[in-house]
Amino acid sequence: MKAITSRDNPLYKHLKALAGSTHQQRKSGQALLEGFHLASAWLDGGGQPEYCVVTDGALAHEEARAIVARVDDRRVITLPDALFGQLSNVVHGVGMLLLVDTPEAILPQRVLSTCVVLDGVQDAGNVGSILRSAAAAGIDKVFCTPGTAYAWSSKVLRSAMGAHFLLEVFEDVEPGTLADMLGVPVVITDSHGAQ
Repeated sequence: MKAITSRDNPLYKHLKALAGSTHQQRKSGQALLEGFHLASAWLDGGGQPEYCVVTDGALAHEEARAIVARVDDRRVITLPDALFGQLSNVVHGVGMLLLVDTPEAILPQRVLSTCVVLDGVQDAGNVGSILRSAAAAGIDKVFCTPGTAYAWSSKVLRSAMGAHFLLEVFEDVEPGTLADMLGVPVVITDSHGAQ
């Protein structure tokens, strides 16, 4: 376990850049999983984080200690509450987050099972709710077209409540590519269209 106490630390600067910018998260291919539930769900899927970042206050909780015990000790970083607070997007967070590389989903040539397509859904909370509903319905693939909120943003992750780890999520898939992969008639609805 390593302690970071300075905001000038390069790793801390990287974490802060990610916490403050969905664009930076997408560009780096990394995500911040905040809270005990998301951290446990990631580890349950067999993944190790790049780093587990935790406050001393969080380590007072048995749940946090159990999560830290599952992470390679060289990947555990402690931060003072004040520094962690600048990374957190949650008002009353628990003082724990994982820095993870987002899974790289390889587009299938054909999709033969039921899937969900999110086309331009910009509200992160809605994207997360749809991911959660898809996972609950047993759907395993979600395709996001350009203009859809970044599926690995902190807000989507919180709203999805761990659904990401039950799904393959494909980002920035062009509608034409989707139509070819699905091989089914495409029906489009428009709430502003006329009959």
